[in-house]
Amino acid sequence: MVTALSHVGLIRDDNEDSLVVGQWTLCAAETEAPQSFVFPLATPLVVAVADGLGGHPGGDVASSLVARELARAGPTLDGEQRLRDVLNACNRALYGIAADQPTLMAMGTTVAGVLLTSDQVLAFNVGDSRVYMHGPDGLRQVSIDDRPPLAAGQEHTSIVTQTLGGGFAYADLEPHVWACPQSTEVRWLICSDGLSDLVGDQALNDLLQESEDSEAAFGLWKAAIDAGGSDNITLALVRVAS
Repeated sequence: MVTALSHVGLIRDDNEDSLVVGQWTLCAAETEAPQSFVFPLATPLVVAVADGLGGHPGGDVASSLVARELARAGPTLDGEQRLRDVLNACNRALYGIAADQPTLMAMGTTVAGVLLTSDQVLAFNVGDSRVYMHGPDGLRQVSIDDRPPLAAGQEHTSIVTQTLGGGFAYADLEPHVWACPQSTEVRWLICSDGLSDLVGDQALNDLLQESEDSEAAFGLWKAAIDAGGSDNITLALVRVAS
């Protein structure tokens, strides 16, 4: 079961986030309400959020390319190495587009998601979009933020140290990948920093603890809006049913 939404927020003019849920993509656009999907795990299933870099031209182009490529390659993502290969192929493609179109120089995107196979979950990320797991022991962030250390008293930073594309010269990626056995007791939250920068871990945990999927997705979005909605807000909740 996957429940997902994407919203421009209250400040930005455009949505540069993109979503992929299996073969379904939402590229630089909004959902009117949380969208729910049910899939059999007969083939690998990828669910991911891509957040185009703000302040750079073409963030929406970059996030859309990654979402569509993950959707296309999803059924073939049978393990960690294949996942890494596809993410690096996306990275090369973004640099190739930027080289051919100077107006898109330095366009880039983050990505975070989960790949569900018949027996395990692979959580992955590049950049500062996040993957959390929520279960009987509460909320745990499993993704690794590609951000510099925060200075004393600093809560957030807009600096990202690794992205797909986003540079002036090609650089190989080192995606963060973490494997976990499947469990019906765990829900996975995947989100852009439009949620995680504005809503703290305790609030995320409480909302997930109190609500089922569609209600929780709406509650998470509303919490980010109530906190100012200063960025695009994109999230997906994923769980494996018994």
